[in-house]
Amino acid sequence: MSFLKKYFGPSTLVTAAFIGPGTLTVCTVVGADFGYTLLWVLLFAVIATVILQEMAARLGLITQKGLGEAIRSEVSNPALKILSIALIFFAIVIGNAAYEAGNISGSVLGISGVFGASAVWPMIIGGVSFAILFIGKIKIIEKILIGLVLVMSFVFILTAVVVKPDFSGILSGLFIPSFTSKNQLAILALIGTTVVPYNLFLHASSVREKWKTKEQLPELRTENRVAIGIGGLISMAIVITSAAALFGKGSVSNVSDMAAQLEPLLGSWAKYFLAVGLFAAGISSSITAPLAAALTAKGIFGWSGDEKTLKFRSIWIFVLGAGTIFSMIGYSPIEVIRVAQIANGTLLPIIVFFLIYVSNKKSLLGDFTNKPLQNVLAGVVIIVSLVISFRSFNSVFNFI
Repeated sequence: MSFLKKYFGPSTLVTAAFIGPGTLTVCTVVGADFGYTLLWVLLFAVIATVILQEMAARLGLITQKGLGEAIRSEVSNPALKILSIALIFFAIVIGNAAYEAGNISGSVLGISGVFGASAVWPMIIGGVSFAILFIGKIKIIEKILIGLVLVMSFVFILTAVVVKPDFSGILSGLFIPSFTSKNQLAILALIGTTVVPYNLFLHASSVREKWKTKEQLPELRTENRVAIGIGGLISMAIVITSAAALFGKGSVSNVSDMAAQLEPLLGSWAKYFLAVGLFAAGISSSITAPLAAALTAKGIFGWSGDEKTLKFRSIWIFVLGAGTIFSMIGYSPIEVIRVAQIANGTLLPIIVFFLIYVSNKKSLLGDFTNKPLQNVLAGVVIIVSLVISFRSFNSVFNFI
């Protein structure tokens, strides 16, 4: 138990949040479409996540404030404060609404794999998530769902060994970047499903539940690296199993297609196992995303009161409602999930810019501000995200 207490905590929530239906679906599609060639994107995204989540967690530990509260307190110019609050609010709320559509669609994809497709599934899943958020019994249910997701993740890692993948192909994919006109949106989706903007707000707010003093910072950093490293390993295992089983065999469009990668280990049970995993991952994430949006709004607007106030509830109701409606429109769940991850990757630079800004404020962090190397690495994340976003959208819309 002491091992679990030391290495698992708020950072584990971050990992559980990004190992949702988006990661499962996007990594499966990427492996099926591009083989091992985009593993380098996951390596970059995991390193970026470790760097950025450490900044958010350090901010939460030293200041005992959320990221939204810190931004609100440190931007003094009235015009800039309004602009920054508006940018963050729309980036998180709109981004989370898109992400929520992917979460609910992931659960729909899972339940449809067992009981068949139906237009009512998004409403039922949205209703279940609403009830859990409204009643407030989130922690117990989340632990059960996260447990199911972790079991599913272990199975993917085990399957990645069983399928006897091409290790030279894996090494090449990890360390030799491949960037073509055909894989740009896939690259952006992989970044968006791993470096999740709302996780920065969630981590800064939740870290105070376990860590209280600056002397605990080294332990926090260790927990952060271990938890996110495990998440990265899971994501890579999904790409590897998909590449080994599905590469060159056509597009992925349903649970049966996705489950084929687990058949070497689970046989005919693969479809049902994956369906339950998708459902659990989708429900877990569909609770977390609206809650994170509401916590962000509470911080940046300086709202008082607990999580039962009308203002707080109105934010998560909007995010949940928008996600449910988008999921009901009739698009393929897999396409909805991919678009949600692309939206996340596009919005990421905005949030990272503000995170760097407050992480360099001595008035907040004193001697615990960013080191020059941390600023350089975070700056690289912004530049890479902007370049990939621009090139991806240029390939679709031909701006230049």
